[in-house]
Amino acid sequence: MNSQRTRRDLLAAGATGVMLLKPQLVRGAQANSALSVGLIGCGRRGSYVSGIFAKNEFAKMAALCDIYDDQLAAATQKFSGARTFKNYHDLLASDVDAVYIATPPYLHPEHFEAAVKARKHIFMEKPAGVDAAGCRRLVAAAKQADKTKRITVDYQQRYGKDYRRAYEIVRSGELGAIKMVRASWLGGGLPVREGVPENEEQMRNWLFYRERSGDIIVEQNCHNLDVVNWFTGSHPARAFGYGGRQVRTNIGNILDNLGATFHFADGMVFSYSSNQFSTGGFSDVSETFMCERGAIATSRKGYKVYRKDAPPEEVVTNYDITKDAVDDFIEGARTGKIENAAFAAAESTLTAILAREAIYSGKEMTWQQLQS
Repeated sequence: MNSQRTRRDLLAAGATGVMLLKPQLVRGAQANSALSVGLIGCGRRGSYVSGIFAKNEFAKMAALCDIYDDQLAAATQKFSGARTFKNYHDLLASDVDAVYIATPPYLHPEHFEAAVKARKHIFMEKPAGVDAAGCRRLVAAAKQADKTKRITVDYQQRYGKDYRRAYEIVRSGELGAIKMVRASWLGGGLPVREGVPENEEQMRNWLFYRERSGDIIVEQNCHNLDVVNWFTGSHPARAFGYGGRQVRTNIGNILDNLGATFHFADGMVFSYSSNQFSTGGFSDVSETFMCERGAIATSRKGYKVYRKDAPPEEVVTNYDITKDAVDDFIEGARTGKIENAAFAAAESTLTAILAREAIYSGKEMTWQQLQS
């Protein structure tokens, strides 16, 4: 994809920029054969999503890579017949058509860059990196990517069928322009790996260390921020916020709660809140767009449209929309429906970093400052 295309061009197809190629031009996998996939990072998320790949009749898990023997052994039990590697360079040198990168976020720029050089189709976990430099490295690599290769980042909402319907309602103008946004990720704690060797603890529990995960707003909350960027077709101009460690003080150094306010160039305000200690079954992981003639609330459970002088319209999603992201990637890589989602992914990651730096510094942070 031409790196000079504007962001609005890249988003024109709803999720990310999509380019259609003739199937015979797609290297690696033909439209009538299964896509062979290699997994880099056999942890919880990597193994779970690889299971979704394996259930698709047009894909097979052909190779596995991890630095830890126990995780590699567990994945081998789940994906019988897959070759195993301890070094990701060796997996990338193999004949797999595609690679799924599910390593800790601080490694994403390095692993993405190597996968681009190996000319593989790429499906990568979010975020794009843990700092602005990492995002810039990923974008630089994406600009050099083989134009016949599909690059998808696991911002699942962009591929969820009901999210896409909600997006079309907003972008159609039916509800008028978006004038204010609020979103949140209020949920429970994350699982801790117990009983691991001391010299492996920070890597095994990378989620809880800001140097490896980017903190909760970058590693987890970036999903909400990505939806807002997608629906508005823009990114915030500035951010301010607060955060702290109220409950989870026994491990790591990431925040367990935060609040942030984003300001867009057109004056629109976006209010955000997050925690990782909600109990009693309470959670609120959603986005709400207040428009001139109504509102729409979106989540992985569906969406609800509020129109003036009409009862709300609700659509329920009753499955994991990660499946939509995986299936779309497999179909695209096999049939020539090519996208390069790295650019939008980096922008959404930078939006999260913008708020994080504002929280850490206690000062308003601008988009321009983040680029310097």
